[in-house]
Amino acid sequence: MNRSHEKLLVATLAGLIIASAAVFAVQPAMAAGYDVESPAHIVGVKKWDTLNVRKWPASYSQKIGEFEPKSSVWVERCIIAPQGGSDWCLVEQQDTKGWVNAKFLKLAYDWDI
Repeated sequence: MNRSHEKLLVATLAGLIIASAAVFAVQPAMAAGYDVESPAHIVGVKKWDTLNVRKWPASYSQKIGEFEPKSSVWVERCIIAPQGGSDWCLVEQQDTKGWVNAKFLKLAYDWDI
């Protein structure tokens, strides 16, 4: 094995180690959440405004839809925000499914059908 092959092998192994460490570092954050499986109402949104639905649980994520104030959604699960940020919930309404800030949701315990 010549010198250039050794350098390539060391760089490849270092890359694999870094990638493996990143997977283990991200995994706990992804697992920190809870299943809800319950209906909820959109609250705290002005009647002239809408609640943005995001592709990922972050305010800077791509907007993929919006919900009207006081409308009903199905909450699949929520995640706990790291370092005191906002919790986010994965919600669905008809053909729109995405993430919203949990502070705009109120679980509907007495759901009228």
